[in-house]
Amino acid sequence: MPDIQTLVNDFLNKLKKRKIEGSQATAKQTAELLRSVISQTRLPYTNQAGALIDSVKAVGERLIAANPVELAVGNIVRRVLHIIREEDLSLTTAAMAGLNVSAVSDDEDDADRDEHPVLSAAAVAAASRSTLRPPSLQALLEDVPDSAAVPQTSSSGGDSEGKSKSADKNLRSRKLKHDVIEAVNELIQDINTCHGQIAEQAVEHIHQNEVILTLGSSRTVLEFLCAAKEKKRSFRVFVAEGAPRYQGHLLAKELVTRGLQTTLITDSAVFAMISRVNMVIVGAHAVMANGGVIAPIGLNMVALAAQKHAVPFVVLAGSHKLCPLYPHNPEVLLNELQSPSELLDFGEFSDCLDFGSGNGAPLLHVVNPTFDYVPPKLVSLFITDTGGHNPSYVYRLIADYYSADDLVVQ
Repeated sequence: MPDIQTLVNDFLNKLKKRKIEGSQATAKQTAELLRSVISQTRLPYTNQAGALIDSVKAVGERLIAANPVELAVGNIVRRVLHIIREEDLSLTTAAMAGLNVSAVSDDEDDADRDEHPVLSAAAVAAASRSTLRPPSLQALLEDVPDSAAVPQTSSSGGDSEGKSKSADKNLRSRKLKHDVIEAVNELIQDINTCHGQIAEQAVEHIHQNEVILTLGSSRTVLEFLCAAKEKKRSFRVFVAEGAPRYQGHLLAKELVTRGLQTTLITDSAVFAMISRVNMVIVGAHAVMANGGVIAPIGLNMVALAAQKHAVPFVVLAGSHKLCPLYPHNPEVLLNELQSPSELLDFGEFSDCLDFGSGNGAPLLHVVNPTFDYVPPKLVSLFITDTGGHNPSYVYRLIADYYSADDLVVQ
């Protein structure tokens, strides 16, 4: 197996040179790299979870810095950190529950059993999670005992307790890494199947003879529309071309190849055509913690047009695109500028670019941003691989996928 540092350096070079296209491919390769890091990390006798977390954070910080705009990298790093904490919590819960059972069984007085109730795994888990984030309504309703402390065993069982603790530590040392790797494998599988999981929901949202508008090119949108077509839905798709990269041309060609009625329009024609549209369906680069969307340039204009004409604005995004950060966080780099050559022919505009204002600076500046930000108030529905959700529910999904201690990876 290649040295882990070689694997990390190779992946860093790919991120810096933008050789990986798409959030899904980036997320999958990030998870596979972190799986290798976990596999090759040597665990100490104590605090195995801390050692794994430190190893993943050390690598994750470098990966995030290599391409800050690709938020899927940071999302997967935080997901893996959350997995480590959850698996460690699961093993701790099982060990604590076992100790409680043995402590109660050594006591022959039935009255003492009422004084020292056995803590269930759910109760210990709920009490432990409450230290990571504010309790949800479900946690508040759970029957958690006042004290989450483990009842003390009698002194006569001291020797057996010591042997039990030693056996538990050996068991955890063997199981923790295995359980974490299995959970990361499940995460990779979820990333691989996210397009299919989202596409299965298409028939619930696209109906007969509707007109769908989208912008640019997205594999998630493509699979979603084609899945509806396979379910014998007859509808038409308006594709805005997505200047200046014109990715909409590629999507329109693919849709026609798969037998969908398609109309290609310019981006500036969106407002003119939106009144004929039943639904806007688009992809996303990332979904922020407040329900806002970082999306290809031009989508904010489409969202405003949809709001003006009361057209539902639906965003398709895999769970690996859910980001626990807010747009105003300093760790979030919302945009990057592409080459001006996508907008101008340097030969034709060379005189304008060379013409200075006296201090040597050109009078003509070209700005070519990659992404738009769509606020949550413009989004009608998110469709993820776990189902459809309102923008106001995104925070709950994020609470299930991430730990509060891992929001800043350093």
